[in-house]
Amino acid sequence: MILSPDSIDNAVRRALDEDIPFFDVTSDHLIPDEQVSEAKIVAKAAGVLCGMPVVLRTFELLDPNVKITVYKKDGEAVTPGDDLCFITGRTTQLLKAERTALNFLQHLSGVATATNLAVQAISGTGAVLCDTRKTLPGLRAMQKYAVMVGGGKNHRFSLSDSAMLKDNHIDACGGITAAVLKLRERLGHTVKIEVETRTLEEVCEAMSVHADIIMLDNMDLETMQKAAEIVNKKAILEASGGVTHDTIRAVALTGVDIVSLGALTHSVKALDISMKIG
Repeated sequence: MILSPDSIDNAVRRALDEDIPFFDVTSDHLIPDEQVSEAKIVAKAAGVLCGMPVVLRTFELLDPNVKITVYKKDGEAVTPGDDLCFITGRTTQLLKAERTALNFLQHLSGVATATNLAVQAISGTGAVLCDTRKTLPGLRAMQKYAVMVGGGKNHRFSLSDSAMLKDNHIDACGGITAAVLKLRERLGHTVKIEVETRTLEEVCEAMSVHADIIMLDNMDLETMQKAAEIVNKKAILEASGGVTHDTIRAVALTGVDIVSLGALTHSVKALDISMKIG
């Protein structure tokens, strides 16, 4: 996945408008507008870096003449004390950009780091790690980019990508069979259908109507293993719900093809990174 310039600009402009709605009461009153300073962004924790293009654009939008030397790129491992980039620009604009730039960089690096740890945890099992749509409003493209940087894969980006019958769809339509048949009457040949299942009986029903992907929702390890035996690679099998770093390898070893993890984007810990002027 590649972040488009427009998506970066839109997100950064929204964040800057939120942080600087009028002017900076502190910097604009203290520091002459023509003053120039040097600064560096430094890692204070170990992890996988992500978000440098967003950082660069944040400083550029506030100071078109800023000069930035990048030492670490997205996807690279960082350790405490590593210099990530060196910046020369107007002091007031460096100070105004600091928090917005770090907010993006810390969060996206946190997503990439958590993803990388989960990918390592299931290495060799044959299962693939995916994200979900449980993303922060307005940041989906960036968060899914960070998952890719960390070594994971993306689930659907939006409701328009593929059909997913969750429990509420199924209950509202009178069951899996009725819902899948109705969808197949209306969908084009390129759209896949995923069915969320809660029991082995529902897994069998999803198989009987030839669902492309079957999600095992909050099932225990024994039930997931039985589901994998039932499906026998005739559909893509996805495990989701209640998966933690402590359980993810055991889940992957049940025979599922995909392990999806909402925590990668909705509750990840930011990576500690700071900016120092001087």
